[in-house]
Amino acid sequence: MVTNTALAAEKLLTLIALVILAGMVFSKISRRVHLPDVVLFILAGVILGPYVLNIVNIDKYPLGNQLILTFGAAYILYDGGREIELKVFNKVKVSVLLLATLGVIISTGITGFFAAKIFKLDMTYALLVGAVIASTDPSVLVPLFKNMNISSKLKQTIISESAFNDAAGAIITFSILGVISGGSFSIGTSILELLKNAFGGIIVGTIVGYISTKLVSGKRVGVLGEFPAEISIVAVIGAYLIAQHFEFSGFMAVFIVGMICGNKKALNCWIPDEYYVTQTRFKEVLTVILRMMIFVLLGTQIKFNILAHYWKSALLVVLVLMFIARPISAFLSVILDRKANWTFKEIVYLMWIRETGVIPAALAGMMVSMKLPNAEIISSVTFAAIIITLTFQASTSKALAKFLDLEEDNKKQVASPSITY
Repeated sequence: MVTNTALAAEKLLTLIALVILAGMVFSKISRRVHLPDVVLFILAGVILGPYVLNIVNIDKYPLGNQLILTFGAAYILYDGGREIELKVFNKVKVSVLLLATLGVIISTGITGFFAAKIFKLDMTYALLVGAVIASTDPSVLVPLFKNMNISSKLKQTIISESAFNDAAGAIITFSILGVISGGSFSIGTSILELLKNAFGGIIVGTIVGYISTKLVSGKRVGVLGEFPAEISIVAVIGAYLIAQHFEFSGFMAVFIVGMICGNKKALNCWIPDEYYVTQTRFKEVLTVILRMMIFVLLGTQIKFNILAHYWKSALLVVLVLMFIARPISAFLSVILDRKANWTFKEIVYLMWIRETGVIPAALAGMMVSMKLPNAEIISSVTFAAIIITLTFQASTSKALAKFLDLEEDNKKQVASPSITY
């Protein structure tokens, strides 16, 4: 007799197999139709989900869904951190900080103002709409820009912003929720919470990143030198859990772990060539699988009945986000950073690039489960933003870079395996 636990395990394994299989099939299709693979992954989820074939209903797998989304986003963010060169990041750190704080606040305010007018919402709930969709998505941006031939400065600013602005978006969201539930809003408290969240994550990520890097170093302290792939998983999970335990930003922590692992030359660390190759291949395959799973599952969760009811108004709010809120918030953020020496074309590109994904979807889903007033409106705007920004903005990012003449013709320098992994 099959126990309930065994049956649940079998269902979860079936879910994983179906999602990965669908991801592979639709990845092939994406190359044929020249669309970003995440768009096709979401389409695969829609087809497998309750509105079409009803093969995958994520309500039956809440734990599996949360595990995949959390670990997937964390590992992809770690992978993005590894792409950051400290010398380049140092030149744009002010821009990244402003984009992730001031930019999120401005975007929340502008989007919220128009949402109040379009949906005829109370301003508090309208600002909640703006806050939920204010952050960008590392799950999309990290893989997309890793393989684009634009300047390191521009690429690393976009990736770093996606890591840093999740904390700001979440804190603003929960601050507004606190006001709705009868609390009071304090700018000072919110700023302190943001600083604690971000810097706590940085401290945890630095400690875990340093220890894990030393453990796989080729020197005497590198007692786990033959396990760089395995230690990366432990470091990601460990950094995330420790940060979350102390109510810091788990995603910030794993991003910092990635930055340290990707800049181990600064720590005078190295690993043998054979382990470097193994770890790199493992990381690439795992990242692809996680992206498939994240966005196929995301597709199964799109509420078309809610979207159908609010689609016109939701579309207007998303257009405001894309063509008004993002351009203004990005421009005002980077123009204050004189040290970065941004060109007009680079600023235009930053004004356009912003994809909505996993974190906003999680926040919107949480509000629906809380049965918060106007949660369906927030959900409809969030999923409209996901569909439109991934389909339209992600698919045009390469063409826009080419149009603005931002692509570089130089060959990428391959780092020595004995320096980085």
